[in-house]
Amino acid sequence: MNASTNIAGGTAAPCITLASGRRIGPGCPCFIVAEVGNNHQGDMDTARRMVREAARAGADAVKFQKRDTSALLTTEGARAAYGGPNSFGATYGEHRDALELSAAQFAELKQLAESLGMVFFASAWDAPSLAVLADLKVELLKVCSADVVNVPMLRRMAALNLPVVLSTGMSTLAQVDRAVAELSTGHGGVVVLHCNSSYPCDEADIALPVMDQLALRYGLPVGYSGHERGIGPSVAAVARGACLVERHFTLDRTQRGTDHQASLEPDDLACMVRMIREVERAMGVTEKRVTPHEAAMAVKLRKSLVAARNLPAGTVLMPDDLTVKSPGDGLSPELWDAVIGNSLTVDLPRDGQLLPAMLAMPVQTGDTDEEDGTMDSSRTAPNPAAGSPTDSPTDSGVRTRTGAA
Repeated sequence: MNASTNIAGGTAAPCITLASGRRIGPGCPCFIVAEVGNNHQGDMDTARRMVREAARAGADAVKFQKRDTSALLTTEGARAAYGGPNSFGATYGEHRDALELSAAQFAELKQLAESLGMVFFASAWDAPSLAVLADLKVELLKVCSADVVNVPMLRRMAALNLPVVLSTGMSTLAQVDRAVAELSTGHGGVVVLHCNSSYPCDEADIALPVMDQLALRYGLPVGYSGHERGIGPSVAAVARGACLVERHFTLDRTQRGTDHQASLEPDDLACMVRMIREVERAMGVTEKRVTPHEAAMAVKLRKSLVAARNLPAGTVLMPDDLTVKSPGDGLSPELWDAVIGNSLTVDLPRDGQLLPAMLAMPVQTGDTDEEDGTMDSSRTAPNPAAGSPTDSPTDSGVRTRTGAA
């Protein structure tokens, strides 16, 4: 596999461009996906509201799940009793059917999402569902973690030549290797998502550093699909280089259903989006520098060399002649060693700032370079009195240190 990576410190992985023009990859804004899944509970009004709330929160995309029960489950699996507080039917087949939306309903939701500026896509859990998505002309596909090892399904997806997002929960690296190889036979591009498929996932099991391993191993854009209760790991994933973050989304975390506890409510989703965008802005500068605001603050908060007592001209400066006090618009105390032993050419009253022109010998000022914020040690302080001690207002020549006046 190509060893390029989109994680900090590595070579950039290739970006993927969707039909709508949105790009996913290094150097692009993180692509934030609100995973509706089946949290609409099979209700179209709820699904519409969730799409609108995702847009209001600032998500880039909404993702659903599509299943065809007869293609997904064996007869025995469909007839299996399915009780408990999260059940929507007496059997597992009835439960799954109750949570499904039709192809026509998906078409309406796609139109709504796109009218709100979002990408609409879904994970297809079986071949008939994939055909529905292809007919809808979605611009992105999702391989759920359950299908990482589903070779026939991976090949069907690759044949559509659409960009594919691959979740890697429940999978070994060898299994992900095979999935990436199969999907890479298509020409749409692949985004690999680090994922732990526990619902919800304990923070100790999230393992965000695995993103680095995936990026180095595949040379593809890498993202994060999170199932934690909070938002911290999802935001941290962006700081670590995630180009896509997917989180389950719900209107009410207390609703019945297995995904709601690992889902974000609208305000939480909006908060996560804001924090991700803040992180991206904070990562825009990659080299140490002093900003203009910092430079102004330094003048106020830093200190300058000042006289500790009244000092007459000709004083050879010793440590107890000087102290440091704000503001910082005079000679910096970092020049302490260069100034001690130098002599004054003028009288300097107590608390008076020591300036370069007051010294008999020039000193390097250590001014910062405005271009890169580095210290320019080549500059020397202007000193019109240097070499002209007779211009001193009090003495000719340099004399030894005197006592305080």
